[in-house]
Formats: sequence, C-alpha cells, structure tokens
Amino acid sequence: MSLKEDLESEVKQILKEVWAVQTTAGVPDPEELRLSNHAKDLETATVLYADLDGSTNMVDKFKWEFCAEVYKAYLRCAARIIAAENGVVTAYDGDRIMAIFTGDSKNTRAVRAAMKINYAVVNIIRPALDAQYPNSGFTLNHVVGVDTSQLRAARIGVRGYNDLVWIGRAANYAAKLTAQPNGPLWITKAVYDFMNKAVKYSSDGRGMWERRSWSAMNDMEIYRSTWTYRV
Repeated sequence: MSLKEDLESEVKQILKEVWAVQTTAGVPDPEELRLSNHAKDLETATVLYADLDGSTNMVDKFKWEFCAEVYKAYLRCAARIIAAENGVVTAYDGDRIMAIFTGDSKNTRAVRAAMKINYAVVNIIRPALDAQYPNSGFTLNHVVGVDTSQLRAARIGVRGYNDLVWIGRAANYAAKLTAQPNGPLWITKAVYDFMNKAVKYSSDGRGMWERRSWSAMNDMEIYRSTWTYRV
C-alpha cells in the first residue's frame, strides 16, 4: 500500500470513528489518552499564554547566545511562577509558554501568575539584562493572555511522535490575546468576572484593570493591565 493510500485510509478512520470522552478534573498526562478518537473533558479550565514581544526583531539584531539567554530567562521565570500558582505547563512553543489552571480559584491563580510574570520582567529580568549587557539597547517586552472555558484534550500524531492538542475557546483566545498591542496583560470578561478582588484592586482600592473592546473579535469585552504582583 502506498503512502497516499495509507493516508486516505487513516483520514477516513479518523472522520468515521466515534469519540470516547471522559470527564477529568485536572490536566491529563499524554499517556492517559489513546491515539484513537479519545478525549478528556475539563468542564472548565483557565488557559494562560505568555509570549515574548518582538522576538523576531531580536533574533535579527542580536547574537544567538544573547537571544537564547533572553528566551531561557523569560520562560524559566514564567514556568516557575506558573508552578508556584499550581498551574500546569502544557507546551513551550518557541518564545511562548502555555499553561492550564484547574480547580478552585483557577482564574485568580492564573491572573496572579500573569501579574507575577510581569513583575519578573520589570524587576528581575530587565535589570539583570541591563547589568550584564549595559550597551545592548535592548528592552524585553512581553504579552500575557488569559481566558477560561470548557476545554478538551486529545492526543495527536503517530506512535513515537505525538502530543496533546487542546480544543476549546480558552486555548484559542488566550493565544490570540498575546497579539494585542499595548499590553502587557490581557484577560477576557469571563476571567475578570470570576476572579478574586485581590487581583482586581490594589491595596488602596484602585482598579488594576481597564475595560477595552476587542475589535478583531466583534468588540468583545476584554480587560488590560500593566500592574504587577510581587513574587
């Protein structure tokens, strides 16, 4: 049988096979899912995407070692903060990281993680880069997007080369929010409405989030912030 015939057969099988869906409370391991049409259903989950801004321009202008150090510093800080807030890192994609939060206070923990990542950029990574490379002229910028929704996980690929794919609004919207200008922090109304006041208002009562309209998504209500949360 030729490769074309193999692919035609496999595509037909994928499209015809009935899905087996199991409800889960937490982020599943890839081994928990079969490569057939098998999915895990997280009835509600909150997704965080953290993305370096302007990395294409960075790799065009700076040595690869410098770029690698920036990537490592940003993603290391983001991953450590996500873990500290009981989130689960589900993917690294170049200069971005995806994480999922489940359980109680998932919106609050995801938003606090986003604000802590912003703190790390402003108060840890930028000063360290300036100290190590005082004449670089480089300023690290980033964007974090957060959304919440029902989410399903499926295992894709072939034996030996496979991973989980996340199907649901939150995975798409959180990623798309990282393309918003004038960040660095963006969350949806669904997140804002169900998060603790500790990440909505400062200690002196000031609101930390500005309501905006997402023109690319039919003027959907979203929220922007530049605030940090101390690590």
